[in-house]
Amino acid sequence: MTAAPVLALPTVATAVPTGPRVLRFAHLHTAETLEVEYMDGVRYLPDALTAVNRLLRDFRTGDVHDIDPRLLDLLHALKGATGSGQPFEIISGYRSPKTNAMLRTHGGGGVASGSLHMRGQAIDIRVADVRLTDLREAALDLARGGVGYYPSSNFVHVDTGRVRRW
Repeated sequence: MTAAPVLALPTVATAVPTGPRVLRFAHLHTAETLEVEYMDGVRYLPDALTAVNRLLRDFRTGDVHDIDPRLLDLLHALKGATGSGQPFEIISGYRSPKTNAMLRTHGGGGVASGSLHMRGQAIDIRVADVRLTDLREAALDLARGGVGYYPSSNFVHVDTGRVRRW
């Protein structure tokens, strides 16, 4: 396993405290699931962030990287905006530079050379009880980063980069 670089990530949420934040995940490639309280309403919980980092690792190489807590906040907001009771189904979380290069070469396009997946700032998802178009619209309405719509592959990409859409 490759050591993840240390990122300058916040230890305290920037929003007004709102109570515990819980997310549920089902990773489609590893069959792993996770239900985790990642924030107690004031602070991000280090053990929970470690569990998320492990779940969202590059499943092709096993490389683990820090996931941006703002991405988790974005997912939490999406959960609220859609009213979903189902876990986020993970198609892709962190992507190592090696995997990203391989996907660019053999993946049929749509993979950015500077993908935010390589920084732990992007995730490709779907949710069983939310139509893909509704998930995309909710993400766009939040305006917290990039939103990519991939209906033929049945997922939405969200990230904590600049606000944009494709």
